[in-house]
Amino acid sequence: MESNAAPSSIGNGWDPDPSRSYSLSAEAYTESRFFDVDQRQIIGRSWQWICHGEKLRHPGSYLAETVAGMPIVALRTGAGELKAFYNVCQHRAHHLVEGEGTTRSLVCPYHAWTYDLDGRLTSARHTRHLTDFDTGSICLQPVQVEELGGLVFVNLDMAAPPLAEQSGDLAAEIAHWAPDVADLTFARRLNYEIRSNWKNVVDNFLECYHCHVAHKDFVSLVDMDTYRVTTHGIYSSHMAEAGKDANSAYDVSGATVTDHAVWWLWPNTALMRYPGRASLIVLKIIPVGPDLTHETYDFYLETAEPNEAEIESMRYLDEVLQVEDINLVESVQRGMSTPAFTQGRIVNDPGGSGLSEHALHHFHGLVLDAYAQSDRGSNSNQTGDVQ
Repeated sequence: MESNAAPSSIGNGWDPDPSRSYSLSAEAYTESRFFDVDQRQIIGRSWQWICHGEKLRHPGSYLAETVAGMPIVALRTGAGELKAFYNVCQHRAHHLVEGEGTTRSLVCPYHAWTYDLDGRLTSARHTRHLTDFDTGSICLQPVQVEELGGLVFVNLDMAAPPLAEQSGDLAAEIAHWAPDVADLTFARRLNYEIRSNWKNVVDNFLECYHCHVAHKDFVSLVDMDTYRVTTHGIYSSHMAEAGKDANSAYDVSGATVTDHAVWWLWPNTALMRYPGRASLIVLKIIPVGPDLTHETYDFYLETAEPNEAEIESMRYLDEVLQVEDINLVESVQRGMSTPAFTQGRIVNDPGGSGLSEHALHHFHGLVLDAYAQSDRGSNSNQTGDVQ
């Protein structure tokens, strides 16, 4: 039987030393078989951001989301415990809830089977005549859920290590650079459809080698001489002084935050703190198809209504910076779909400056690790061996 897993050849040329390394092969960005592995082996087995902690702060609060194509619901129990389940009734597989809200129980809108907030079936209409039917033995299928740095994440892989364990010092960094995250509130969401593979979108986000060329306003906002990028186990931090002088991006004359603090968390979440008032922007990069990505930008501010400066900064991100970046990655996707490109060299600065692509190289290493696990799993399934 032919394996559907991603062959290791797409990493030919990748080297642990970024100064010697090439990027991933173009086929990893263009062929549907790689997208399938991305969904199953990367998105489906990693910690995925779903909301700010304020959304699930009170007992009975819930949020329905989709992760790697799977419906899930995260909630706060009456006892205050954070839990998550597949949003699938155990009777006939109907979704239990949609959107968000507050409830005392999960009632399926198909046949009214009812579950408590711990996922246990508590009642099922007209089942008293069934043989060997015990409501107490029926429960919703659980999903891992964890709160870190004031944000809620889920993982479909029940065997995955805890996020706090995997992410090392990330929570401490967020607490240091953005100590007010838990007090912020949702203000606005921006949505984008991008004709590009999701990995191209991540690649572009992880390097500022292109910034002087493509983002003239951004490099007037951020002091590129202070820009430093540091890679860690499953995340990277991107730090610079910013917003201290007049610039062409947006007005920062009243800014109380004068740093550009950004974290990328494997594989598709970014946390951003731009100059201005206290804030956090959460970027989620959602794979839709081999050449289609959905992006959401959620803005958490001191108040639900942005002030004039924040409206201006959102306009800059939406109408200038995002337009520039989307044009870049869509052009790259088109180029990768031609026979003219296979892979390119990683440009590395050993000093870790913002003009280096070492964070992109770090991401590619994690992708190759995930693909290797998929290869091993596929070979094991074919041979019947357990490795």
